[in-house]
Amino acid sequence: MTENTPQPSSEPATADIDVAVAESDPLAATQERIALLEAEAAEYRDKWIRAQAEMENLRTRTRREVDEARLYAVQKFASDVAETAENLRRGIDSLPPQTADEPVLVAKLREGFSGIERSFVAMLERNGIRAEDPVGAMFDANRHQSMAEQESADAPPGTIMQAWSRTWTLNGRLLKPAMVVVAKAPSTRPLDIEA
Repeated sequence: MTENTPQPSSEPATADIDVAVAESDPLAATQERIALLEAEAAEYRDKWIRAQAEMENLRTRTRREVDEARLYAVQKFASDVAETAENLRRGIDSLPPQTADEPVLVAKLREGFSGIERSFVAMLERNGIRAEDPVGAMFDANRHQSMAEQESADAPPGTIMQAWSRTWTLNGRLLKPAMVVVAKAPSTRPLDIEA
């Protein structure tokens, strides 16, 4: 077969023109054939447009997934590093309170650990890992983990009064929720005191 040999059509609609109509009215047969070919062309054009749209959607979805994978690939590592930063903060908080007559060694340790923590947290922030202190904010179950409730007349109910740890995020996505103590309305019942 040569390249110019016409292939049989798989569409019976274009091949099955009424022979009697073609012999009696060649113009009507030609117009009918043109109408069939135009309908077939419109169908192929519609399929092509749909395939193009599907390919564009696939490209967009793939690009978004690659971007997210790039941003959040280190999520497990970032969570572990955030826990290390929390432990460093706990270590600094466990040092005895600063006094005027404290030994020079303890003062230098406190300053050194505080400097290390500032440097460490700054490095984390440069890499998209952020810590937020939730004290004073309203409780948000998506960002905070309530460890206890405490009655308070000073803070509105639902306000975070104390944070046992900070909220950590990676490029805006939650890594570790803050463990918090939430204010609740004071009890209105009288205390039952036995003498």
